Amino acid sequence: MIRLQKLLAAAGLGSRRSVEQWIRDGRVTVAGKVAQLGDRAAPGDEVCLDGRKLDLNPEQLTSRELLLYHKPVGEVTTRSDPQGRPTVFERLPQPKSGRWITVGRLDVNTSGLLLFTTDGELAHRLMHPSSEIEREYLVRVRGRPQPGLIRQLLEGVQLDDGPARFDRVSQEIAEGEPSDGLNTTFRVILHEGRNREVRRLWQAVGLEVSRLLRVRYGPIELPRELRPGTSRLADAKSIELLAGVVSRQPPPPPPRAPWPGF
Repeated sequence: MIRLQKLLAAAGLGSRRSVEQWIRDGRVTVAGKVAQLGDRAAPGDEVCLDGRKLDLNPEQLTSRELLLYHKPVGEVTTRSDPQGRPTVFERLPQPKSGRWITVGRLDVNTSGLLLFTTDGELAHRLMHPSSEIEREYLVRVRGRPQPGLIRQLLEGVQLDDGPARFDRVSQEIAEGEPSDGLNTTFRVILHEGRNREVRRLWQAVGLEVSRLLRVRYGPIELPRELRPGTSRLADAKSIELLAGVVSRQPPPPPPRAPWPGF
């Protein structure tokens, strides 16, 4: 017997957070009885959502997929948008079973690596603050920050939702970047996923971000040949690698070559 929210999340029916909300709202039943948080069930039980029986085939529970997507600027990380903007889900291939669940988000003006999985429990653990999964970005800011500002970003600044800081900041010599002093590119790493945190950190020290690209989430890097708007299924080794860092962080990555065209 498995906790109900974990069972439904592992089946790819939604993230554990969304499943828990379904249960709170009284939308889930087990054997005809309205479920409560903490209830347990097995794959063979009659579990229904809004009166519709859910398929909890044991084979599906062990079949998880991971998709790497290069999100372009202009797409929103939702299934639908009231403003009619394109969403990241419109270009994704169909999974073998279940549905794609986003691992974190990127705002509409940020591009780069966005992960999707059919394992809602894995998505929940990867996004939970206690996992402290590293996120790595290339960021272009207007102007040339003084060393004192960089130290401030490493030591921490106060945002409207609490203190925040970068774990590492290094200047990047970007390919094709003009030497007019109007823009500077940095590689930054942090282990939180707060809303627009990278942009807000730079804004807090008086600098405007002109471009932002996520190049890594945990141990998974954005493939350089993966073009914006395209995706790639990860192999089993990558999935296990990602699942393995939920409880332990990998060592710092080695230096990388400049990102082409950033």
